[in-house]
Amino acid sequence: MKKSIINTITILSITSLLVSGCSKAATTSDDIPLVRSETVKINNSAQSANYSGEVRGRYETQLAFQVSGKIIKRNVDLGSKVSPGDVLMEIDAKDIQQNVNISSAQVSSAQSQLQLAETNLERYRTLFEQGAISRAQLDQYQNNYEVAQSAVRQSAAQYTQGSNQLGYSTLVADSSGVVSNISVEAGQVVSAGQVVLTLVKDGEREIEISVPENRVDELRKTEQIQVAFWALPNVTVQGNIREISPIADKVSRTYKVRIRLVNPPAGINLGMTANVIMAAQAGGQPVAFIPLSAIYQTGDIPHVWVIANDAVTLRPVKIGAFGDNKVQVLEGLQDGDVIVTAGVQKLHEGEKVRR
Repeated sequence: MKKSIINTITILSITSLLVSGCSKAATTSDDIPLVRSETVKINNSAQSANYSGEVRGRYETQLAFQVSGKIIKRNVDLGSKVSPGDVLMEIDAKDIQQNVNISSAQVSSAQSQLQLAETNLERYRTLFEQGAISRAQLDQYQNNYEVAQSAVRQSAAQYTQGSNQLGYSTLVADSSGVVSNISVEAGQVVSAGQVVLTLVKDGEREIEISVPENRVDELRKTEQIQVAFWALPNVTVQGNIREISPIADKVSRTYKVRIRLVNPPAGINLGMTANVIMAAQAGGQPVAFIPLSAIYQTGDIPHVWVIANDAVTLRPVKIGAFGDNKVQVLEGLQDGDVIVTAGVQKLHEGEKVRR
């Protein structure tokens, strides 16, 4: 009986030790932090950059009336195709027509005054030749005639100006293109020079992108540009930088860049979304690009955690340009190094990690 009890106690003790050992092993395994890692790849080219853009026209004209008035007719809609000479909008020209009528009457009046002044001048010239009047009297009628001539020219110029304004009451397309924007409606009163619509002229198509200020210099050195379109997945077009705005946008603080398309295929329409890929400049110093989350800043020196033999070591690095959630590493890493890319704030020197 005693022997049986002793055996039972012994078995329970061994079982307890085994369970305790397993628990400690599990606890030890769970204590090793799990990290996200990435293998460093060193290359001799800079990182390519992608920018979202929009298909725009090479020439976009904002049209406006040259006179003020109330719009009474709108003959185009958004997306309408127009040809040179097409009437786009009209404004109420009643007051302008009245001004033209007034100018016309003034011309007739001035011409009558000129005829009278001419008749008086001929009459008094005859009297002067006969010695009936003095030279001063003749000069007075000569002056009246010249004033009448000037009045005729003035009234004629005013009539021409009024006629031009009457023509300005009709907004006419000066070239063929597509209406891309309309900012007014019939019944609205507009002032002279106020933009009423935008006409994209037929011809070249370009891509407009916005580039942050820290990438502008790099953009100028870009050797190759490719443009892809979301609506045309199998189409890729070569591009060239035509224009970089010298002034940053006041709101976004980015620079507008226009990309000219080289031999664009059919099917590229205004307003399409494009993806502009700026190929990197070859021949640079060996660099690596790592996720921005891999940088562990201690003081003024950036570091990364390098994994070797399942343990982490903090290594200082020299960083370069930032962009697209990545950072350029110029020195401090070797090709094939495995680095921690998430959870860098919770690690300690020499700590074991799991991947």
